[in-house]
Amino acid sequence: MAPRSNNGAKHLKNTRFISFTVFLLSHFVGVRLAGAFQVPAHRHYSTFKSRSSPLVEHQSLITGNGKRFTSTSLTTKDKDGEQGKLPGPFSRAISKFKARPGTYLLIPCVAAVVGWVTNWLAVQMIFYPVKFRGIPILIKKEVPLGLLGWQGIVPCKTRPMSEAMVNMVTEQLLSVKEAFALLDPRKVASLLAPEVPKLGEEVAGDLFPKALVGVPRAVFVGLPSSSKDVISHFNHRFLHDFTVAVQTNIDSLFNIKNCVVDQMVLDRTLLGQLFRKCGQKELDFLTNSGLWFGFLLGLIQMVVALFWDNPWSLSIGGGIVGLATNWLALKWIFEPVNPTKIGPFVLQGQFLRRQKEVAKEFSAFFANNVLTSEKVWHSILTDPETTPAFHKVFKEHFQNFVKKVTTGLAVTPEPEVLALAAQKAITKLPDHVHVLHSYVDKTLNLQETLRIKMELMTSAQFERVLHPIFEEDELTLILAGAALGFAAGLVQQGLETGKIKLPNFFAVFKKLFIKLKLRGSAVYQRIRRPRRAVSANRASTDDKDASNSSSSENADKENKE
Repeated sequence: MAPRSNNGAKHLKNTRFISFTVFLLSHFVGVRLAGAFQVPAHRHYSTFKSRSSPLVEHQSLITGNGKRFTSTSLTTKDKDGEQGKLPGPFSRAISKFKARPGTYLLIPCVAAVVGWVTNWLAVQMIFYPVKFRGIPILIKKEVPLGLLGWQGIVPCKTRPMSEAMVNMVTEQLLSVKEAFALLDPRKVASLLAPEVPKLGEEVAGDLFPKALVGVPRAVFVGLPSSSKDVISHFNHRFLHDFTVAVQTNIDSLFNIKNCVVDQMVLDRTLLGQLFRKCGQKELDFLTNSGLWFGFLLGLIQMVVALFWDNPWSLSIGGGIVGLATNWLALKWIFEPVNPTKIGPFVLQGQFLRRQKEVAKEFSAFFANNVLTSEKVWHSILTDPETTPAFHKVFKEHFQNFVKKVTTGLAVTPEPEVLALAAQKAITKLPDHVHVLHSYVDKTLNLQETLRIKMELMTSAQFERVLHPIFEEDELTLILAGAALGFAAGLVQQGLETGKIKLPNFFAVFKKLFIKLKLRGSAVYQRIRRPRRAVSANRASTDDKDASNSSSSENADKENKE
């Protein structure tokens, strides 16, 4: 054999090194790549099957030195002897999907439904039921979940939520003293002045016999005009001074927290109405986002089910979908609190971006339904915490007024009578302050005041307007969604494993259609039978008439002949 050149020896050496390296790689990864390289003729591969398993194949590489290296790989052979690799996880997933495509395509659809239902249920659980529903066992105050029952979060926690809202209003939106300072005492006095004589007559009717009730009016009518003017002046002065005293001491005469909270507790749907009015778009988003959040998570759930051969993946995935949709929706509504720029996008919570719109809705509802003049005066006159202070102010001014009037009439009432008259006047005062409501509502203009102040709130302050209704039991809402999602996944698991079998709806509808068709044909035949009988009778009658007429004609012809 002719000696090889240096280049040929070098090429052979490099080829041997590459072949040996590739062989080692194929030995570890099970991929036979050595055959892809050109190897000189004096080196060759030998392949033989393992006797232990038809899927195991051994490969030997014989080098120029006569050394043998053996590698083992897994192979499959079909009936025709064609060789291929075992199916990997992707191949198995594709095979599973092709075997039952409807089952797997149903997973994201069911997840979308579960997401929507769980979020819808979460919204309903916030506001309903207004009263506890269930068996009243182990119920704690202001805790919506009992051992066997539930009460809406807002109705259950009306008091702490209302108190938090009032604190926000009084600290950031409204000063009661500044609001009452807008009232004009002279205007108030002119509106209340005609009511004082009516009030005096009612008090006199309770203090004196019926026969003497008309005496004060008769005495007043018989007075000269100058005396009447003096009494009228005393009346206006009394009402003017009383109004100024109320404005000065309003903080001790009116407790806005009690006024609002008492209304909310008395009608536990009122706070829910306010929250719905302000956050209806967010509540709708919370419900509807479950549909597409659930669908997206369902796609992930489908992929996991294809690659993870465990039926519990559906149940666990359903629980994750129910939990994640509620959590994501709540986060999307209120976070981020402040505008956050990410590239060309500016992100902020859905609710926070509607600050002006919500300010308008909140101020309108609060001013027209909660802090009206009627509700404010009712609280001033009936709140146990403030009525003692109000009674003291009213009695002082009322008794001074009565003393001035009776002194001018040369009458000196006893102190006990004055105290009793003042007490009677206080009890009857609610029937006479209605003349102020229109003026007070218009002058205070709380709707505009609240709107302007709320629009000027920072994002962090504004976030506290609606977020507390979700924060109170946010974990409960999320876990409820997870439980419902797990239950839906459990049903899917039963369908997957065959434990639950759905009826063949096509066959059911087919049977129903056949039954309806047979029943309809039977009814049709029943309707047709009388008609056929009538037509047959008519036909037979016509035949008889025809035969009779023909016979009579024949008889006539015979007679003529």
